[in-house]
Amino acid sequence: MAARAYWQGQIRLALVSIPVEIYSATKSGARLRFNQIHEPSGKRISYEKTVEGIGPVDREEIIKGYEISKGNYVLLDDEDFDSVKIESRKTLELVQFVDACEIDPLYFEKPYYVVPSDNLAEEAFIVLREALRKAKKVALGQLSVRGSEKLVALKPCGKGLLLEVLRYADEVRAGQTFFEEIPEAKPKKDLLDLATTLIDQRSAPFEADAFEDHYTEALRKLIDRKAKAKGGKARIVDVEEPAGETGGNVIDLMAALKKSVSEEKADKPARKPATKKRSA
Repeated sequence: MAARAYWQGQIRLALVSIPVEIYSATKSGARLRFNQIHEPSGKRISYEKTVEGIGPVDREEIIKGYEISKGNYVLLDDEDFDSVKIESRKTLELVQFVDACEIDPLYFEKPYYVVPSDNLAEEAFIVLREALRKAKKVALGQLSVRGSEKLVALKPCGKGLLLEVLRYADEVRAGQTFFEEIPEAKPKKDLLDLATTLIDQRSAPFEADAFEDHYTEALRKLIDRKAKAKGGKARIVDVEEPAGETGGNVIDLMAALKKSVSEEKADKPARKPATKKRSA
């Protein structure tokens, strides 16, 4: 089944307009989704909309409310939402260019692939892509889609462009409020050197397919076994970790780092880049 475009329109840079299509770069099907089941009957549990002191209510009687204080709500109906809905526009205006390192990773929310919509758009698309690559810049703009306005960043991605939806400033918590209790003391130089050596020894190019979600893979295999078994009633149980040192033991950081570095050196000739998935 062909992918469905998330948005179709044009990217505009000054007087240049480039017809494009935007597609989601991620897929939700890779994750397992579960329903709640009534075990005695094997039927799916449904949820009924109820009001305390009244009981079940019709969906037509339900509207949205924003709680301004305990038990007090500002009520909003469909007309209220329509009155502030941003009109979906077919143009993404590029209004600013920044260095990629200026955008904190906290702001990135979801990626999309951008491709030219037809052959006539390819030349201008390629010019924009290569200009961004040469300037080492990321383009910023706001995309109006499905009634809301999203802040987006645009950057080269192989032969195409990658559009990333960004969080607005009021959606991100300031990290310093969590880090303020951490002391500002500098580590000892010999400890820092050992830790840096260990990082250098384990440094390698990133390959996403070298990592696997072992828990999800194990769940899939369990579901497959149960689906093939007749009347199987297998249960999922927690697997205990092997018994090890207790948390009360004091670990010598210097000794641990030295041992880690020496083990890395000993294992280095036998180590191969992780390019294949490991089985669960």
